[in-house]
Amino acid sequence: MCRLFGFHSRLDSGVHRSLIDSENGIIQQSDRHPDGWGMAYYKMQSPHLIKNDSRARVCKIFEKVSGVVTSNTVLAHIRKSTIGERSPLNTHPFQYGKWVFAHNGNLKNFTSLATPMKQKIDRELLPYILGDTDSEVLFYLLLSQLKKQPGGLSAKLEGSSFQSALKLWVTEVETIAGPITLSQGDYDQNYLSFVLTDGLSFYSFNGGQGLFFSSSKTRCLERDHCSLFNRFCETKANHGDQVQHLLISSEVIQNENVWLPLPFKSYVGVNSNFEMQLGSIETD
Repeated sequence: MCRLFGFHSRLDSGVHRSLIDSENGIIQQSDRHPDGWGMAYYKMQSPHLIKNDSRARVCKIFEKVSGVVTSNTVLAHIRKSTIGERSPLNTHPFQYGKWVFAHNGNLKNFTSLATPMKQKIDRELLPYILGDTDSEVLFYLLLSQLKKQPGGLSAKLEGSSFQSALKLWVTEVETIAGPITLSQGDYDQNYLSFVLTDGLSFYSFNGGQGLFFSSSKTRCLERDHCSLFNRFCETKANHGDQVQHLLISSEVIQNENVWLPLPFKSYVGVNSNFEMQLGSIETD
């Protein structure tokens, strides 16, 4: 399967340390996930995407981009293909307007399911599917559900709207493809883990492939000179609490961040006010 890393922060941050220099950064993981890489970052509230179908460790573009990108919202992905050829069109993240999505998962028997799943996608969104992966179809299926929420795709994404769209999305996928499962290392089941952002809000869901999240540090390295430092930078956040940042990763990255596992069928995010959003699709 693929690997994800992303963050949403009040301050612009670089990505070189997390992607390149950390003990378990994405560049090390790319040896096992060699089928392409992609990075999305926001500038002036607009997403910029760079994607390549080569292995990140041997790609000079990945090294250069990782060294220069600074943003308050970044989403990086390395691919190990299960469905769809090795191609830039099939490389994550995927973008529609302000929305960016990266998936770590799989839909079993997708070839036979592609048509009925596409029939559930909003007609205005359907023409923008350019590749042949299950991940891109899942993205536009999720956007179709978000479009039905109050304010549609142009509204700020609050936790209640995200949870509502997420439940409908999972139900729709499971009706067509069967239940999502907790991964045991197999590749022939349904997994829906993802990260979604519009640059103002940032959400992640554990749909079977494990994810970890962090919103605090053991001790912030910038605590003595950061203008935004607050006690909650070093305190575990609960639902509704203000945070300074949220990080998501498929693997625990060895640094000062406090990493917590995201439970199966649960989501974590921050809304546009940087309020922590925690919930499950099985309980309200």
